[in-house]
Amino acid sequence: MKLGVYNAILHDRPLPQALEVVADLGLTGIELNSGGFLPPVHIPTFDDILVSDTARDDFLGIFEGTGVSIAGLNCNGNPLHPNPVIGEKHAEDVRRSVRLAQRLGQHRVVTMSGLPGAEPGATVPTWVVNAWNSRDLDIIEHQWSVAVPFWTEIDALAQDHDVKVALELHPQNVAFNPANLRELVERTGATHVGVELDASHLFWQQMDPVAVVRDLGPLVFHAAAKDVRINPAAAVHGVLDNRFRRLDPSEDRTNLGGDEWVNEWPKDSAWDFVALGKGHDVAFWAEFLRALHEVDPDMVCNIEHEDVSLGRVEGLQVAAGVLLEAARVAGV
Repeated sequence: MKLGVYNAILHDRPLPQALEVVADLGLTGIELNSGGFLPPVHIPTFDDILVSDTARDDFLGIFEGTGVSIAGLNCNGNPLHPNPVIGEKHAEDVRRSVRLAQRLGQHRVVTMSGLPGAEPGATVPTWVVNAWNSRDLDIIEHQWSVAVPFWTEIDALAQDHDVKVALELHPQNVAFNPANLRELVERTGATHVGVELDASHLFWQQMDPVAVVRDLGPLVFHAAAKDVRINPAAAVHGVLDNRFRRLDPSEDRTNLGGDEWVNEWPKDSAWDFVALGKGHDVAFWAEFLRALHEVDPDMVCNIEHEDVSLGRVEGLQVAAGVLLEAARVAGV
């Protein structure tokens, strides 16, 4: 298996310095952000690479001798957003990322399945969490009518470019669990659309990531190592804890496209993203890697660092220590 880092946490430094950090961790891969919610900071010559062999070779030359190679592209966003300022931009980022992957000799693009509005003419996405009302099933059916043509198109594009598109099972998407993902594949007949198995979003949904890997089997194309800690507040607020605070424009905040921004996490949250080992021990991560290896011995698993209690490099060091030990225990 190939173990690496998703580069968003290292966007504060140039690519050569980011590669040094990854190499110093004892890891060999870096997953590069290529659009969506975040700009492609470490691919400044993106447009040139698409058309110029010289630009492509110059970019790939940055990796030579570093011990670190590209381990997939990532353009997480909402390509089905009903606001075209966001949806059309993120959809085009997916298409461009598939084309860029082929140019760079990559075969995996990570993104999200997206989320449309509740009805024709909607301007904001609607996430149906619990479809107990018949109206909710009407909403979901409308959303499939939007999702299926797009993902049928992307599947064909991915086939043409020898790329597989791996969807993160993430909240506020049409596919956020295995059943949704299978429905997407069945409705589209996709052969090149599957899953990026990010354990973190399964943990808070009270799912077992190892069981999910073994359930989805060959539909798992790529993986992310990110941990979750369930906190005592979950006993009162539940895992659908919704006590987020809107950040003021004067505060440091992350844009998600258009006039949409990341909110502040609850102070005493029901659950948190944490570095590997702070939610689940080495034994768990060894079994996770073992399950991934059973699906594909060449599977890539990249650390995603979102533990706000730890610094950028500090958090990666903690996670890398656990992941490398898990790989040793698992024998992968």
